[in-house]
Amino acid sequence: MARTSSKPDLASIKERREKLQAELAELDAQEKAAEAAARDAGRPTLISALDKIKIAAMEKAEAKAIATAISQHGAKAVAAHLASLTAA
Repeated sequence: MARTSSKPDLASIKERREKLQAELAELDAQEKAAEAAARDAGRPTLISALDKIKIAAMEKAEAKAIATAISQHGAKAVAAHLASLTAA
């Protein structure tokens, strides 16, 4: 008895590829949204802490520098550096 080949035709291969590419595009969009949420996950905690203490006047550039430092180096590193300033 001869074996029949079950090779998919070109149209079904292209259709499958398009479906997979659409699925990958959706996953990429979900990944971007999750990364954006993770990058901003500390904001509510920081705002809550800032609401509980008094802060002297500062320039917009100073506030932006502090926020940029937290963004670039992480809250733990910035907090450690600030703690070393008060211990000195």
